[in-house]
Amino acid sequence: MSRILTLTVNPVVDKSTTIPSLIPNQKLNCTEPIFYSGGGGINVSRAIKNLGGESTALYLSGGRTGNHLQELLSKDSIDQCIINLKDNTRENLSVYDTNSDLQYRFGLPGPFVQKHEWQNSLEQIQGLLNENDFLVASGKLTAGIPDNYYKLVGDIVKRKKAKFVVDTKGRALAPAITSEMYLFKPNLNELASLYNEQTLSTKSLEEATKKFMATHACEIMVISLGKRGALLVTSNLFQYIAAPIVDEKNTIGAGDSMLAGMLIKAQAGKNAKVMTEYGIACGAAATLKRGTKLCQLKDVELIFKWLRRNVKI
Repeated sequence: MSRILTLTVNPVVDKSTTIPSLIPNQKLNCTEPIFYSGGGGINVSRAIKNLGGESTALYLSGGRTGNHLQELLSKDSIDQCIINLKDNTRENLSVYDTNSDLQYRFGLPGPFVQKHEWQNSLEQIQGLLNENDFLVASGKLTAGIPDNYYKLVGDIVKRKKAKFVVDTKGRALAPAITSEMYLFKPNLNELASLYNEQTLSTKSLEEATKKFMATHACEIMVISLGKRGALLVTSNLFQYIAAPIVDEKNTIGAGDSMLAGMLIKAQAGKNAKVMTEYGIACGAAATLKRGTKLCQLKDVELIFKWLRRNVKI
């Protein structure tokens, strides 16, 4: 069976806690923090594990926080390939206010990656990747890594006859999509940014997706629409798939869970429609839990069964 490798160049240790109420200029008593490994590709690997699958998490990491990240992934029994950095891996903090039922998320900047460090990561990918494997480039870049980094990764994937999966944003996005892609998963704003727009109307969305597929080497594009579900686009398909209404408690990692679900079904040889439906189920399931636990298999299966009953085959 083909393997799934996830790539995270700016991983994070997520710290989650709760407070009775957010009050300025006072010392606030927090609950005991819970730590999770995080960052785009790592979240995808964690969600794949939750779904009963396996993957290899390839990531750039350094310092005390990097050691903690490695421990967290080892605790979750996730296969790892670490490219060591001189600088420290970043930390994020999420605080849930039990009085207002609101969550506050604080993101710290990532490390500076030196040229020989990111070049080493390309060599590692070259050595790890086999034909028909999936390589997932997920998450934003950090300082020191060039804008065309994911394009360089995509070139390796093509040479190795593997499948390139792109889920990024910011300065990495435009160069990345010049690669040959098996799956591209933007959200609506990310797709709009490629056409210098703030957002896309229903009419312009269809036009934009048709133009994208005609001008890019992309087999499957799934546009995440958040609570509304997703839009599945291939060379001969343009289909909206609705998401179920759930008791949403958190949105951290929903997109990563969605991507994990799609990859699980792709690895099993399912078609793009089933991949997307299962991905939507995983994204919805991830919102049911506070913190960054991501999707849980029991919740996913219940939601997926509902979708299969309510979506036309």
